[in-house]
Formats: sequence, C-alpha cells, structure tokens
Amino acid sequence: DIRKAWLDYYTFGGLPQVALLETEEKKTDYLRGLYETTYLRDVIERNHLRNPEGMKELVRVLASGIGSSTNPTRIANTFQSVQGVTIKRDTIKQYIDYLKDSFLIEEALRYDVKGRKYIGTETKYYFADVGIRAAILNYRQQEETHIMENIIYNELRSRGYNVDVGLVELGGKDKNGKFVRKQLEVDFVVNRPPYRVYIQSAFHMPTPEKEQQERRPLLSINDHFRKIVIVGDDIHRKEDELGVLTVGLLDFLTDKNLLEQG
Repeated sequence: DIRKAWLDYYTFGGLPQVALLETEEKKTDYLRGLYETTYLRDVIERNHLRNPEGMKELVRVLASGIGSSTNPTRIANTFQSVQGVTIKRDTIKQYIDYLKDSFLIEEALRYDVKGRKYIGTETKYYFADVGIRAAILNYRQQEETHIMENIIYNELRSRGYNVDVGLVELGGKDKNGKFVRKQLEVDFVVNRPPYRVYIQSAFHMPTPEKEQQERRPLLSINDHFRKIVIVGDDIHRKEDELGVLTVGLLDFLTDKNLLEQG
C-alpha cells in the first residue's frame, strides 16, 4: 500500500533498519538511540565540544526550522532572546559545520536566478532523515508542509542533483505609484548538467489564488528550463499552456525520471 508506505516514511523516515522494525515504539526507540548515541555523541566527542548542551539545543532549533531561511547571527539572537543564553555567531557557524560533516543536516544556498549568483546572507537547512528529525523533537512539530519540503529536498539529492533555494527579484509600482522591488522565492533550483529544473513545493492549492501564488515565481523566470509544482494531493499530472507541470508528491517520489522528461 503506497499510502501507508508514505505515512511511515513521513513519520519515521527512510532508514532501512527502521523499515524492518515492527512497532512504532521500536522505530521511535531506534531513531532516538541512533541520534543520541551515534550522531550527537560522535559530534561532541570528535570535536571536543565544551558546550554539549549548546550543541543539543542548536540541533533542536534547526529541527524546528526546517525549510526556513536563517543564518548563524539569527540563530545566536534566538538563543539570546528566547533562552537568555549567549553563544557567539562564529561558534554556531562552527557547530553547524560539524553537523554537516556528520551528515545529519545539509545546507541549501540561496541563488539569485536572474543575477546568476549566490547570495550569502541566509541559507536553509534540511535533515538527511526526517525520522531522526522527528525523534529529536519528540514527534512534535510534524507540520506537513515543512516535512514535505524536506522530503522533496532529500529525494532530489538522492537522485544526484545539486539543490539551491532560488530568489527572483521583480520590479514594479506599488498602489501609490512608487517603484519597489519584490523578491519571490523558488523552493528549489535543481541542477545536474545538462539539466536544470525549478520546483515549488505546495502541500495544498485549494484556491486559484493559492495556485497563482505558487506559480508566480516560476513564471517570472525567463528561460527554457522545466518548471514544476509538486503538491501533496494525489492528482493526475497536468501541464498548462505556459509549460508549468503540476504533479502529486507520490507521483514525484516514484518516478525517478520525472525531472528529465519533456
């Protein structure tokens, strides 16, 4: 049953050992143990960290904010304002590098699509396995929109693509006739030469307005590469007159050649 397989993947991730365990309790215990005794312990001991509690809290902050743009300065401010704890920006940056080296998280850089350059102000972080991420948060904050985005990112990486977060800048006049610039985000700019694909992740598009909102960043890119909206619903594929393809999430996950068709 593909729907049951999806629910298991959404909740417990995609590690092979987890799939072999029979009960939810065993899956949960395995994931918590893997994080605490393998990932976390290895990072703390290998890098001789003097503030293990700071590292633990950083992991929780990153797990809470998957798919959100951030940077070490913003995270440091969160520690200070929410918990009254001072951790320097450079320390947080170093801790994040340790987590990337351990393959617990990955970083998606922001890319100016029209300017064809990387923007270093903010990035996004995704967990290499959403089951471990859920265990870190004790299965709270299971927002379908963010988990779906993380799963799409992981699937793209598993297929060998480089994945960035796209930024499209538009100019126009506001209601007062004043010229303003607006930045639109493309969830994923996906590259593996000679292929490039622009992808939006939209859990639901219940109204024409929501559909237009998701399509607008894609339609603002004036090149010939594929443009795809992935939705959480089970739908038949449809491609509009402007070349934007809309597909269901399960369709995307099960068709390994989807991005290279057309």
